[in-house]
Amino acid sequence: MMKKIEMRSKFDEQLKEIKDDVIEMGELAKEMLKESIIALKNQDVKLADKVYDNKKKLMKMDDEIEHHCLQTISMYQPMAKDMRVIGASLKLITYITRIGRYGKDIAKFVKEIADKPQIAKLVSIPHMSDIVDSMISDGLRSYKKGEPVDIKSFCNRDDDVDALRDTIFREALTYMMQDSKNIKRCMYYIMIARYLERCADHACKIAEKVSYMVTGGRVEIK
Repeated sequence: MMKKIEMRSKFDEQLKEIKDDVIEMGELAKEMLKESIIALKNQDVKLADKVYDNKKKLMKMDDEIEHHCLQTISMYQPMAKDMRVIGASLKLITYITRIGRYGKDIAKFVKEIADKPQIAKLVSIPHMSDIVDSMISDGLRSYKKGEPVDIKSFCNRDDDVDALRDTIFREALTYMMQDSKNIKRCMYYIMIARYLERCADHACKIAEKVSYMVTGGRVEIK
């Protein structure tokens, strides 16, 4: 009996370490995305370089958490909800990595257009970024606390992000037609909006996996 209690205590400790590491990785990716937009807004090449350099740290965390999860499964053979937590953690680090990489890609764009004046205050990109940031934050918070996800809120915000992506595309196209000198910057704006839309999709995937982790029931955010 004492051995089982000891084993459970060690397993709980491993599970906590995994969750803490996933949250830390999620915060890093969220920061990379947020700072890439700040760098874009302020035309801050140094901040863009910082975001870009964080890619290595992000990938290292991905590898370490994956190894920790697989090691924990092999040592303790968890069942039911415990297994769902580890399974969700393995999925989350994939989505988190992609979010961080989009931040890195946006930072790379900043370096390409930092010497040119902004067009229309970056259209709706900063607002779009704020919505995506809130989605990522809510998904990570629910994962950390083991609480149900507000799926309806994610659906609504995802729809808002999709609408903003379309609006940015139309506005950018208008500016390109008005002056050919705007083409390069507006093409980057369109790509950044697309990247933010993809990050929102990954935030929805995080929400779906956390919902399954907590309830055992599968949901799909469309």
